[in-house]
Amino acid sequence: MKYQNARQVTSPVDAHSVDSPTDEGWFDRGQAARHGDRFAQLKYATIMMVDDEPIMMDVIQTFLEDEGYRNFVTTDQSTQAMGLIFRERPDVVLLDLMMPEVTGFDILKAMRSDREFEHVPVIVLTSSTDADTKLKVLELGATDFLAKPVDPSELALRLRNTLAAKAYQDHLAYYDVLTGLPNRRMLLDRLSAVLADARRDQKAVAMLHIGLDRFKEINDTLGPKAGDGVLKGVAQRLERYVQGSDAATGMGWEVSWRSPSRLGGDEFVVMLPQIHRVEDAARLARRILALVEEPFYVGGNEVFVTLSIGIAVFPNDGEETDTLVKHAGIATRYAKQQGRSTYRFYSKEINARSLERLRFENDLRRALINDELLLYYQPKVDTGTGRVTGVEALLRWNHPEHGIVLPDEFISLAEETGLIVAMGEWVLNEACRQARAWQSAGLDMLSVAVNVSSQQFRQCQLTGTIQAALEGSGLDPRHLTLELTESMIMDNAKGNTDILHQMKEMGLKLSIDDFGTGYSSLSYLKRFPLDELKIDRSFISDLDTDADDAAIVTAIIAMGHGLGLSVVAEGVEAERQLAFLKQRGCEGYQGYLFSRPLAADDLYSLIGFGATRSVT
Repeated sequence: MKYQNARQVTSPVDAHSVDSPTDEGWFDRGQAARHGDRFAQLKYATIMMVDDEPIMMDVIQTFLEDEGYRNFVTTDQSTQAMGLIFRERPDVVLLDLMMPEVTGFDILKAMRSDREFEHVPVIVLTSSTDADTKLKVLELGATDFLAKPVDPSELALRLRNTLAAKAYQDHLAYYDVLTGLPNRRMLLDRLSAVLADARRDQKAVAMLHIGLDRFKEINDTLGPKAGDGVLKGVAQRLERYVQGSDAATGMGWEVSWRSPSRLGGDEFVVMLPQIHRVEDAARLARRILALVEEPFYVGGNEVFVTLSIGIAVFPNDGEETDTLVKHAGIATRYAKQQGRSTYRFYSKEINARSLERLRFENDLRRALINDELLLYYQPKVDTGTGRVTGVEALLRWNHPEHGIVLPDEFISLAEETGLIVAMGEWVLNEACRQARAWQSAGLDMLSVAVNVSSQQFRQCQLTGTIQAALEGSGLDPRHLTLELTESMIMDNAKGNTDILHQMKEMGLKLSIDDFGTGYSSLSYLKRFPLDELKIDRSFISDLDTDADDAAIVTAIIAMGHGLGLSVVAEGVEAERQLAFLKQRGCEGYQGYLFSRPLAADDLYSLIGFGATRSVT
């Protein structure tokens, strides 16, 4: 017997060889539940009935159709029930108990022993109403129990309540709590189904993996609540666009599922099932990048966000779900390395570079543990006397295979991974220890300058870290200078003023590094308790040939003196540069003209015997 709107099994089914369902309704049910339609399950729920009495199933289906249910799967062959459950993935099973060969008890036990179906609701319908039977089916995990003949109104009410509870559970299991988007679990389920269709139809599928650029900085600066606000804002813009008509019409491709997903953290995914051209994915990526051009307003703050997008295409970039997701993520990381706010397609070359970068990151993590970091020191020289007055500590990495690695090659990676904070703490402790050792060896007035990263500066325990380094080394605070960048202290300038005053009260000296390359507000600059400005080397290299550079350097020196600060020039390599600086009253300089950065012992050999530069 075949029923209207019902599917029956006509041959045995091997439960372990059946593909994941691709039924459109299976997708839409969760979507409806997500949007809060409490009766949407009536339209989309798949109800499976297992009963050896076809007439009983016919009566129940007729009544439930009158109640608004549409999707039914029925079988009067209990031996085929589990195979049918694996294939159809019903939302609820109406199960008879007393059936030949395979009983309802057997089916219920099999379902509850399978992780995939252990939580599928099962309402037992049976003429056996004795207490022992009820107790046994409930112990096996039945959701509800109804005696035959079934009262239609009671069945409708219990079915509705059961499906409402399941819809809520599905929402928690398959949707991200913060953004309301499908989560990683649902994405992987749907991607498996989409790839199965693509294999059958020999079509291509594109996955766009979307990552927020510098999201950690937003969290660290404005707090997790603001970070959550940005994630919700991005999710809303993605969803409005991807589900809007413009995303499909006008681009020439069909979208069978147009909902972005949140993969986790600051990562989102958009799938394009059965694309006709790879360029379709690139066009959508460009439009998604444009979605965040307007700022987000979170907690009274205007926040600008950029995205990086990685694109992987089935089957060329991977034929399995995990592979496609992994390769799209690799392409995203590569896009971030290429300057952010862009998109990149996955390639084998990118994968090779990604693996190399991963190995490099692992090596960097071990560098701290294996004591592979070391400091070089560049002298700071008094332009008037030619004597060394201090040194700047510069980080190096003594890689076991590559030798000495300069900071340009690993600092950005340390910042991305958060290792920069631990490295900064190590630098601070080592620089203070070495300065104190030099002083004990006779270099009494030698001071040391340490660069502070933006992440380290934002750490609330920085002052405690500094205090511990000073106490542990015995170094007088007067001989420690912290070098900060303009952009670092101008970000939240009002709040940072208090932090700088706290540091100043500890007896430290404060210097603005790379002055002229960032942005400054003079109204705030005069309030900062600074001691020194360091002119960036980019203004020094063409000092004698570029009139603009000469004017800028002259102005910086005059401004620094006007604010009561000493001025130091970096990157001095020629006598004519030094002569220009001396003429304008610049107090100090660093650069190859006097010395390259040196290891601690080499520096002591240079200045420990009274090395100076002749002053003319």
